[in-house]
Amino acid sequence: MALQTALFSSLTGITSNSKLLAVAGNNIANVNTTAYKKSRITFETQISQRLTSGSAPTGTIGGTNPTQMGLGTRTSTITRDFSTGSLQPTGVNTDMAIEGNGFFIVSTEGSTRYTRTGNFVLDRSFNLVNADGGLVQGFAVDENFDVVEGLLVDLTIPTGVLTIAQATENVTFAGNLNAGGDVATVGSISTSAVLYSDALATTAAVGTDALATLFDATGTALYALGDVITVSGVTKGGAAISDRTFEIGPANTTNSHGFGSTLDDFTAFLDDILGIDTTQATTATSTPGITIVGGQILVEGNTGEDNSILFSASSIKNNNVVSYGFTGTQEANGGSTRTTFVSFDSLGSEVVIDLRFVLETKTSTGATWRYYADSTDDTDLDLHLGTGVLSFDTEGNLLTVANPSISIDRVDTGAVTPMNINLKFADPFNTVTSLTDTSSQIAARNQDGSQIGTLEDFSVGEDGTISGVFSNGLLRNLGRVPIAVFANNNGLEEFGGSLYRPTINSGIATVVSAGQGGSGRVIGRSLELSNVELAEEFINLISASTGFSASSRVLTTSDELIQELLAAVR
Repeated sequence: MALQTALFSSLTGITSNSKLLAVAGNNIANVNTTAYKKSRITFETQISQRLTSGSAPTGTIGGTNPTQMGLGTRTSTITRDFSTGSLQPTGVNTDMAIEGNGFFIVSTEGSTRYTRTGNFVLDRSFNLVNADGGLVQGFAVDENFDVVEGLLVDLTIPTGVLTIAQATENVTFAGNLNAGGDVATVGSISTSAVLYSDALATTAAVGTDALATLFDATGTALYALGDVITVSGVTKGGAAISDRTFEIGPANTTNSHGFGSTLDDFTAFLDDILGIDTTQATTATSTPGITIVGGQILVEGNTGEDNSILFSASSIKNNNVVSYGFTGTQEANGGSTRTTFVSFDSLGSEVVIDLRFVLETKTSTGATWRYYADSTDDTDLDLHLGTGVLSFDTEGNLLTVANPSISIDRVDTGAVTPMNINLKFADPFNTVTSLTDTSSQIAARNQDGSQIGTLEDFSVGEDGTISGVFSNGLLRNLGRVPIAVFANNNGLEEFGGSLYRPTINSGIATVVSAGQGGSGRVIGRSLELSNVELAEEFINLISASTGFSASSRVLTTSDELIQELLAAVR
């Protein structure tokens, strides 16, 4: 009986040590497998046979222990060690590693699987996939590129294809407005030749007269229905105003910038394209704008030398023939300066804006400057965008800004309209001052808009957020790689291909952003190495080999004893 027990125990010992060898061999084989988790095998006694029972001590004799004999060993558990392996930087932007607890989520042929292996790549459809084509799952972003947690989607990173732009919302200025200049009091005035409403040139034209009935001093008819008037060669503060056309008639049939039938219609058109702010009076008896006096068109601009409007001799043409000219009768005065900056609408198209600053008052409490904003990229006819006032103290420090915003129409451009821009003349790093200086110098130092840009690169943050880098310098979220956390990692079933699937003992996956809910953090451009320790595995190999040899030796010895016993019986 004892020999049979020894034989049985030796056989189970050989089996157990073979399993130990298999586990150690598998660990060693996967020492270079990305994110491989080593396995550990534990054993327990298989059967315990009680030969005699123990007895309790009495007054005359001591107690005895039970006599027991083991009958071999068996495998207790084979578990995985889910501790984090060493992280190896790779520099590859699609590589990711989890430092801590959790798994990446992939969809393979419609089934959800989990993995620690983060050597992902992009396929031809820009899907983020694992080595076997499994689609990496993650959180999407909304139209504002904010991550929307909850529903899992296939993550895509369309490098070289995705394009975005950003509308300008804030522009910051810096510089100095020279308080030593003259206060502006009058604007420029230009007067046209006299226009008449009769061929005899005896009756001066008025605003309600039809353009097709106007004559010059020689009695020559100036216009007819369907003619196109071109306004060109006009400057404002030395900057050229874009050429504009006006069709004479009740409808626009020539795609001109404006149309109308009367002289009032044409002067309103001039007022718009010249960007005159008619709300700002120059003197008690004079207001900027366009009027008709004695048959002459009188154009009065806003105060400040940089608001001065000048016409050339051929500024007004009818069907490319000069109709009449304007003569400058008054120059604008007052300290002023002009700056131009480029902003961007929601489609990334450039919108050029002119700002003219005019010294409006100087008192014992400080100076005030008024800005005038114009843009030929405004889609309505009137290029004037708005005006505001900057107030400074006696030390040149900016106190207040009245109306620090402008609005630009972008109708029929496909972009968001209106486009609203905040003008910032003071922040912790850039502040406009009004000190005495040789000249005024002011410029836009920063604006938050951007022209169209293409996705060039991306990176993954510790919370799993994928941030795209665009050619126009913008950074935008493209999605987020979440982490799946299980109550019992060892309850997962290994599926092959370094994938796992849940079982009833692992619990269901809790999907969270990295760093939350007990999950680890995501390390981009890195891979997790195997957590196999070769030295430990070699020790296990030696231990298994020694145990295997010892069990085999017991088996051989038991066989020899049985043969001797059988020979004695014979």
